[in-house]
Amino acid sequence: MRIGLIGLVSVLVFASTMATAGCSSSSSGGGTGGRSGSGGAIGSGGVAASCAGLTATCGPSSESCCKSLLIPGGTYYRSYNGVDFTDKSYPATVGDFYLDKYEVTVDRFRQFVNAGMGTQANPPAAAAGAHPLIASSGWDSTWNTKLPADTASLKAAMICDSVYYPGSETWTDTAGTNESLPMNCLDWYTAFAFCAWDGGRLPTEAEWDYAASGGSEQRYYPWSSPPTSTTIDDSYAVYCGDSCDGPQNVGSRSPKGDGKWGQSDLAGNLGEWTLDADLGPTYPTPCDNCAALITDNSMQQVRSGNFRFTAPALRSAWRAREGIFRRFLTEYAEIPDRGSCSGDTPRTCEIRWNRQASGYTEPRRSRPRSRNRCFHGAI
Repeated sequence: MRIGLIGLVSVLVFASTMATAGCSSSSSGGGTGGRSGSGGAIGSGGVAASCAGLTATCGPSSESCCKSLLIPGGTYYRSYNGVDFTDKSYPATVGDFYLDKYEVTVDRFRQFVNAGMGTQANPPAAAAGAHPLIASSGWDSTWNTKLPADTASLKAAMICDSVYYPGSETWTDTAGTNESLPMNCLDWYTAFAFCAWDGGRLPTEAEWDYAASGGSEQRYYPWSSPPTSTTIDDSYAVYCGDSCDGPQNVGSRSPKGDGKWGQSDLAGNLGEWTLDADLGPTYPTPCDNCAALITDNSMQQVRSGNFRFTAPALRSAWRAREGIFRRFLTEYAEIPDRGSCSGDTPRTCEIRWNRQASGYTEPRRSRPRSRNRCFHGAI
């Protein structure tokens, strides 16, 4: 799913600037919905549960915020662009999959909250949200205790950066003017739970990288044409170009900043969670619909950069890692210029994240690094 965190990341999505970037599904989902199977809450007519009854408001043409677009599978090089990422050591193959056009919005996530989901009282079913070609990639019931205890606790956790960036979270307990913003202040577990409930899954890092790179075109930025073009300004992405004002409505730079297959905000706005755990500067190999599955308290791979990042962090090949429980971002760990790993066609939920990092231009402030006030992480 594509979701976001407050601060600097968004859920696929991440102050937290993580977001939910959007969900993905296998191609067998069919149509523009692209939503299939593993325990998801697909409504009548194949409509994702998060968009049931919602007005179509996303993008310049006000279309469904749950629109999902097919990405034909193929083979490419992870974290390679032929310009400043030139290591071809990590080829990967992904199958066809659908990926949501937009990051998960606040109004979509509100449907999830109103349904009482994403809590220890109502966790995903065992194996929900699995990648159909990756064994043991679905929800593990031992993760139930990682979720907030109840809906009140979930709501409280989504106000995740009140000390350093008050008001930077996009969630409001009452629907208001933020409904078209990307959802942030979500940890990895909550992002996973949303995607599973919505009939999708988180994308693998390899799938996310493939979508942003335009597959074998190996695009420098998601919009780059020709692929090696390094052109970027505020008309393409929400980032620290002329301003660093905060997350913007999903699709605000569409279609100019869209990727090859039409997904918006694949660079900037909010950072995004992926399915994969961090393996340092390497990837799972060989990679044929691969993913590095999590271990307890693992670091997870995040992609996209965010509104407080400068241009280098928006490159399709750029990767970073984040603590699995992070909801607010203070410092992220950038992974050296090697790529990241991280494919069936179930709809993938991207989690987008935002974090304070190299490329973050605001003066650094003193913070108690030993404290993680927002336990449930940034999505």
